[in-house]
Amino acid sequence: MTAKERLGVAWRLLRPFTLVASVVPVLTTMALALHVGAVRWGVAWAFLAAAILIQSATNMFNEYFDYRRGLDTEEMVGIAGTIVRDGVSPNVVLGLGITFTTTAIALGLYISASSSWWVFAAGLGCIGVALLYSAGPIPLSYTPFGELAAGTVMGPGMMLIAIYAMTSSIPTLAVLTSIPVGILIGAINFANNLRDMEQDREGGRRTLAIRLGRDRARRLLAGIFAAAFAIVVLLVLLKQLTPWVLLTLLSVPLAVRVIRRFAQYSEAKDLHPAVKGTSQLLLAFGVLLQAGFLLSL
Repeated sequence: MTAKERLGVAWRLLRPFTLVASVVPVLTTMALALHVGAVRWGVAWAFLAAAILIQSATNMFNEYFDYRRGLDTEEMVGIAGTIVRDGVSPNVVLGLGITFTTTAIALGLYISASSSWWVFAAGLGCIGVALLYSAGPIPLSYTPFGELAAGTVMGPGMMLIAIYAMTSSIPTLAVLTSIPVGILIGAINFANNLRDMEQDREGGRRTLAIRLGRDRARRLLAGIFAAAFAIVVLLVLLKQLTPWVLLTLLSVPLAVRVIRRFAQYSEAKDLHPAVKGTSQLLLAFGVLLQAGFLLSL
């Protein structure tokens, strides 16, 4: 295998398009922190690195345990599957996940020493949920609660821990902002499960998409997108958020494009662009949200 091919395998192992779910909440929190006052920038950047490491590790654990359970095959759709497609040793994937998690915990020690040890305790709780997502006798990813866990931990959970670590406070502004961000993070998980319904059903998963059926799941995804935008508009009307955050409405066409693709296709290979589109929606929404907060300084 050439060096270029090795880099390609490493890139797929990280599942880069999913990492927006860790990058967007932390960068949004940084923009919010500027409204609070003094920001611990060393802590902020360390938190971003730790968040990326934890999500990458979760992706690796998910791939390892899915392989062990026989869920992953060479025919699967998506960027995952370095074990079944690229011949990467399962133990290497597991070892990398453990290494990434250990490094994130080490960063957590620095973050907590610079802010509060409550941050470390809360961070360990989030890591615990990440492990339960993929591991254990009944992983959260096999249940209808995977989206709720992902959206809650990586949205409000991560953002409120991050704002406290950065500023020693949890302003109402951060609490409110974390809600639509968390909703869209859960949407990425839901879109992925909607694409993989048939394969997941055969593998013994009972995700929310499987429980609802394809038609109702499609409608729910549209409702999730609508809820995220509606909350932003409502909070602006209630004068809880700056009108500048209405810039997020510029990302509505991305949401429409995703919903249309899910409505038109049912095959996993045809739906993969819609899953990537959901990640792109979170990225666009997050960048516009951050711009809104920075413009309101």
